[in-house]
Amino acid sequence: MILDSAITGVVLAGGKARRMGGADKGLLELDGKPLWRHVADALALQVETVVVNANRHQDIYQQSGLKVIPDSLPDFPGPLAGMLSVFLQLAGDWFLFCPCDMPYIPHNLVARLAEQRQNAPVVWVHDGERDHPTIALMHRAMQPLLQEYLQAGERRVMVFMRQAGGHAIDFSDHKDAFVNVNTPEELARWQDKS
Repeated sequence: MILDSAITGVVLAGGKARRMGGADKGLLELDGKPLWRHVADALALQVETVVVNANRHQDIYQQSGLKVIPDSLPDFPGPLAGMLSVFLQLAGDWFLFCPCDMPYIPHNLVARLAEQRQNAPVVWVHDGERDHPTIALMHRAMQPLLQEYLQAGERRVMVFMRQAGGHAIDFSDHKDAFVNVNTPEELARWQDKS
């Protein structure tokens, strides 16, 4: 398999995980492996470089050997802050962002997003029922707009993506791949299925 060297994969693990009782969601285990690692491993099969955006337990994430990038803004203001931090701290033109709680992302995620972006500065996954704007392929040209949006106090990911001129890519044939783990109960159900 040819790895995409033009796109950097980014695991977003910088949130507060309120619905998980504040636990570091990325470090919760599924099948004996941390959730974030499932995502990083899936991305590593598709791109040459994978990094992690994390604000807590950075030493644990760093044990993987992957570069760990903390938010440049205080108080964990959400996924857009993680995206901005990556732009500020890494070289490269294209970045594929993926939250740490989606361990079943498909093997053709990068290829399909890249192939169908049609000159858009950002594209994201639509599973046939709903948008997943945090699973997004984004160009560095978005950085100034993103910085401005966050400085204005905005945090809504979908609003930003649409304002930036992006569009969704249909992944309805992989709908089950985009179920995420938000609560301890959901995680327990997934353990039972494995």
